[in-house]
Amino acid sequence: MKYTIAIDGYSACGKSTLAKAMAKRLGYRFIDTGAMYRMITLYFLREKIDITDECAVAGALNGLRVDFVPGSNEALLNEENVETEIRGRAVSEMVSPVATISAVRRWIVPQQREMGKEGGIVMDGRDIGTVVFPDADLKIFVTASMEVRTERRLQEMKDKGIPATREQVAENLVTRDHIDSTREDSPLRQAEDAIVLDNSHLSLEEFIEAGMVLVRGIPG
Repeated sequence: MKYTIAIDGYSACGKSTLAKAMAKRLGYRFIDTGAMYRMITLYFLREKIDITDECAVAGALNGLRVDFVPGSNEALLNEENVETEIRGRAVSEMVSPVATISAVRRWIVPQQREMGKEGGIVMDGRDIGTVVFPDADLKIFVTASMEVRTERRLQEMKDKGIPATREQVAENLVTRDHIDSTREDSPLRQAEDAIVLDNSHLSLEEFIEAGMVLVRGIPG
């Protein structure tokens, strides 16, 4: 049996790292839904879409295609590889407001459900266990301290050659946390049946193994 595994949590907790590693070990498909919202955000920025204009947003979505490169899972926006660009500051500062737009969520959630309809998928995001796959076989909610999250995101940006200060990263995370958890449509919250996994002090291998232990514990 191929499971549907939902991993949710705040930014920079390590949920994508966990989801990607678990998918590889299980031979499942990994879907980074945060990257999907980042691609939409990048498109809106490029096209100078007024996100307060519902008609403009709806029109922009009609000409949009988001996907991933098979194998590497890098972001594809209308067939263009934008993996590096979607991780930049401009997108990071706008992605949470874009993700609050109901029209955007109505457009993207059916696509996410289609991707996982046959199981064999590990999907991470902020509303996977509560909205996209409320009946997932396993739901994990990843947490980590703000200090750890800030350092991880700063290192991630440095590795990609994206300039940022520790203060800028921390401020962005605090802002995104607030927007994600207070938005009216599909706010970030822990599903009642999700298992919390604190990633503040785990090594990478310990973190991944903790997730795999949860998979092995899925009732057969």
